Amino acid sequence: MVTWTLIGICVLVWAGELVSPQISDAVVLAPSQAFHEPWRFVTSMFGHAPSIFHIGFNMYALWAFGRSLEPFLGRARFLAAYLMSGLGGGVLFCLMASPHGDGTVLPNMYDGVVGASGAIFGLFGVLLIVQRRLGASTRELWILLALNVALLFFISGIAWQAHLGGFIVGLACGVIFFDDPKRVQAGKSPQTWPRMAMVLGALVVLVVLKYYML
Repeated sequence: MVTWTLIGICVLVWAGELVSPQISDAVVLAPSQAFHEPWRFVTSMFGHAPSIFHIGFNMYALWAFGRSLEPFLGRARFLAAYLMSGLGGGVLFCLMASPHGDGTVLPNMYDGVVGASGAIFGLFGVLLIVQRRLGASTRELWILLALNVALLFFISGIAWQAHLGGFIVGLACGVIFFDDPKRVQAGKSPQTWPRMAMVLGALVVLVVLKYYML
């Protein structure tokens, strides 16, 4: 249910962007706007470039990860991992932004980013943790990740910073999710949501520090 709902929202937003440029302007995340319009950290992960390939690839990846991870994690944890990873992608993009950035290594403060890629790479990170903790082989996942990284060198305009930020936060979410069963077995209280709140708080602090130092 969560996977298909996320796909539906992304498709609706993308269709709106095709119809109205104002919608594209409203959802994009640019570091120059992020501090005063923080909701863009969320809206940007549901917007996409006009190309059908951008949203098509992302929605296929979301469906592929969602059909295995959502039943395993449960709806709440799956949604939390998706949203937190998307936020992580936007945060790292803004943290690396510079007034003199050329967009290759450091984004410019006025560069915009949209797309679910950061959130999807976060699900990639969660799945890596799941596979590893269950004792399953992760070789195919690493090969797939390497292929995706290779694409960054052949396709211009990809915000690799958002991919990396989402992946890092996804790994953190996976570790948090797998630690709770051990705590419960040891007679301790679960800490999934307090720890997820700590990750969210850390992302907020990083953004505030970034703009405080500008």
